[in-house]
Amino acid sequence: MKKTLLLTAIAIVAFATATVAQTKSATTDVKYRRSSLHTMIVETEKFPNKDVVVNAFNNAPFPEKYNNHSIANKSFDPSDYPLTKAEKATIFKEQSKAGKLATSSTNITIDTAAKELPLKIQKYLNEKKIANQLVAKWFNRQADGTFDMSLIQERGFYNASEMEANIAKGAARGTASLADAGIELIGNTFVVVSRFNFVSNEIVARIAREAAYLAANKISVPALQQSAIKAADVAYDKAKEGYSVWATAFLYKLVWNDSTEAVFYNDLWMDKKSPDAKKKEAFDKTDLFKLQFIGDESAVGLVLFSLKEKRTEAQIIEIATIRTIDAVYSKLQKKYDVFKTKTPLFTGNPITAKIGLKEGLEGGDKFEVLEQTQDPKTGLTKYVSKGTITVDEKSIWDNRYNAGDEPAADGTTPAVKLDCTTFKGGSKFFAGMLIRQVK
Repeated sequence: MKKTLLLTAIAIVAFATATVAQTKSATTDVKYRRSSLHTMIVETEKFPNKDVVVNAFNNAPFPEKYNNHSIANKSFDPSDYPLTKAEKATIFKEQSKAGKLATSSTNITIDTAAKELPLKIQKYLNEKKIANQLVAKWFNRQADGTFDMSLIQERGFYNASEMEANIAKGAARGTASLADAGIELIGNTFVVVSRFNFVSNEIVARIAREAAYLAANKISVPALQQSAIKAADVAYDKAKEGYSVWATAFLYKLVWNDSTEAVFYNDLWMDKKSPDAKKKEAFDKTDLFKLQFIGDESAVGLVLFSLKEKRTEAQIIEIATIRTIDAVYSKLQKKYDVFKTKTPLFTGNPITAKIGLKEGLEGGDKFEVLEQTQDPKTGLTKYVSKGTITVDEKSIWDNRYNAGDEPAADGTTPAVKLDCTTFKGGSKFFAGMLIRQVK
């Protein structure tokens, strides 16, 4: 097997500038195409420590496996986007189709605010033309409405001037690099809108204890009844301490297909050599660009306090909030294939990668190993499967937020701190190959 591999596809020029080792040596600067992400937060009603939670979200490290595609709009208040009667009616129709509503209206019990939120988010995204703003960022739109390919060149490793020349010639639909950029870059642009709440664990624990009491009272044997009540009290004492950060994240994907691409390049595109006021106005007003709702996920993070804890309450809440954000993103990635990220192997022998507990890894999790190539027929980038590997349960990196500052369970500092996760699965893989989790 050769010591190095030169990737020759135009779409992956960056790989040609730095050969990739197939031995034990690690790679620290692998350039590969990532999905792009814009994150937002819902300005919900007041709740305990709201300012700390919101500040933690705003200051959280950006997910490093995605390109930062942030635009100006980072938050919104759903109360500013009330639903019409017709819009509200769709909630009941969808619930009824799913079989979640009783036939009698008196038995309908829906968390109205929670059910309305996705529709309000969609209404906000449409009215503020968030999809248009995301496209504008992709093409580095200027105040006069002109575009260029600089960001696409940077993230996709293309020749920007060549792509712009192809657009000028009207060759957009037939140019491989443009199609490639549309499929793998622009078409993999996501928006995650997160809603947070912060509740005392005592409230939840008390509700659980009351439910346990009710169940215990139905037990006819006195001794067993007392035992059940005692067990409920013990469970309550264990669960009541601290707080919980609740996060629900709604995932949206920018719609970018052949028809959208054709209209954009043919009717809306203009570079700095050919500014056009009518095209500028047309882009501002167009409803061509859309965001598709993919789904949602929720996660809960515990905020526990200890007499030995040296951090302030605000610091503990911040850590719990950021870890909850990471957890809900991880759940979205596992649930929805379209949102999955690729990660380069750090070393090939042993097989390691810079992912860990923050990404929700567990022993035995399976990953597909991919090699990035070029399709000789279409000129488009494709990923060829080279096998699978699994997470070694004995060597999972704890890369959660602030994990490196925490002592071991016994209060001591671990003798060895991992900086990557080890996988099992053979010796034919090498640093720089990409891995993607599979079910």
